[in-house]
Amino acid sequence: MLGLKNGTNALVDYDREWPAEFVRERQRLASALGDVALAIEHYGSTAVPGMRAKPILDMLVGVAPLENWQLCHDPLVELGYDYAENAGVPGHYIFGRGRDATERTHLVHVVEYRGPSWWGNLAFRDALRNDAGLRQAYVDEKERAVAAAPTGRGRYNELKAAFIAAAKQRLGA
Repeated sequence: MLGLKNGTNALVDYDREWPAEFVRERQRLASALGDVALAIEHYGSTAVPGMRAKPILDMLVGVAPLENWQLCHDPLVELGYDYAENAGVPGHYIFGRGRDATERTHLVHVVEYRGPSWWGNLAFRDALRNDAGLRQAYVDEKERAVAAAPTGRGRYNELKAAFIAAAKQRLGA
């Protein structure tokens, strides 16, 4: 089941329903965004079979040029997403939604299609899918981050950042 209260951090066991939920949400996004969305990908830990994750579905929406992210704003709001204007991820325009305003179930990251963030995030996802050692090391890193920052997503993300950057560098992403 998807959903995590705002400001809290917790990992749950992999849910076999996550891929199907992505397919449903991708259809909603594709219908709303039309040709502006050049591609929509499931990424993050919920996209890695068997991996513990925060129960929030992360999706990349690729646009080109990046300025076209603005064309996504109104359609995403109409789908129930809100724009996280101060998310602080360079090159990402982030929108989130939940069953209500107290939680997040889905996050959409609008990024430059085939740009560095697009390729880097997909390379990391694919490496996690294919490398059990990397996957376990990342779960361990995430568990440490949750223990150190049970509240505050920003701090949780900061604590994982060096691991992710090192992994992406090793991948050439």
